[in-house]
Amino acid sequence: MTDTLCDMACAVLTTADGREKTALSREFAARWFAARAAGEVIEIGKGAPPDRPTRPASPELLDPRDVPKRKPGSPQGRIALLHAVAHIELNAVDLHWDIIARFGHLPLPPGFFDDWVKAADEESKHFNLVSACLERLGSHYGALPAHAGMWRAAEDTKDDIMGRLAVVPMVLEARGLDVTPGMIEIFRRAGDDKAVEALDVIYAEEVGHVAYGSKWFHFLCGRDNLDPKPEFHRLVRHYFHSTLKPPFNEEKRAEAGLPPDFYWPLTETV
Repeated sequence: MTDTLCDMACAVLTTADGREKTALSREFAARWFAARAAGEVIEIGKGAPPDRPTRPASPELLDPRDVPKRKPGSPQGRIALLHAVAHIELNAVDLHWDIIARFGHLPLPPGFFDDWVKAADEESKHFNLVSACLERLGSHYGALPAHAGMWRAAEDTKDDIMGRLAVVPMVLEARGLDVTPGMIEIFRRAGDDKAVEALDVIYAEEVGHVAYGSKWFHFLCGRDNLDPKPEFHRLVRHYFHSTLKPPFNEEKRAEAGLPPDFYWPLTETV
């Protein structure tokens, strides 16, 4: 049964195949927003999400140190780069549904759920766009090994919504804003217009996902009478297992509600 939003979230999280997962994600997002537009109520409910989302048999998941490095300028390197992006986007689908399922019992405004359903829907679109690029190049998602550590942030913050917002959208997704322009340039130089188009869509929409994290982080800080900047620094140092690495895309980070004094201090070891 998928009567509540948390039921829908758990159904996505327990679907293995990437195409099936994203199709279900987009179907549930459409149902949610159609109900909202019609003034109908879908209850948030309470979720019992799995510790880890269900995954397909491939790709093989490796320690980050063991994932083969390929030169991005070569055809195989560009396939590997797209495969890595597809893996990130599929994990992002699960991360956005997981925040709904895991924290749906908390007293949060309806807009919180609107934002993360929209983000999950967009990540689903991103996965399908990049998968289509891979298939056009004679590959597919699952053809190469992938990073096994993508779910660590979710596991570390499974009981802490503030930590989840700080680390996932405000650190990990913000990093995407830093590196995506360079990826776009690689495919532009290679004359792969379809990959450039896909990455342009991802780049534009990821700003919104980082902004959702910043918005709701500041909302919860305000509700709990916390100063957002030192709280962000505290949570990232607690949950994120590294320092942040420049260079930063300061323009897009500012557009998403992340001023430099939020992230530059986190480049330093304390």
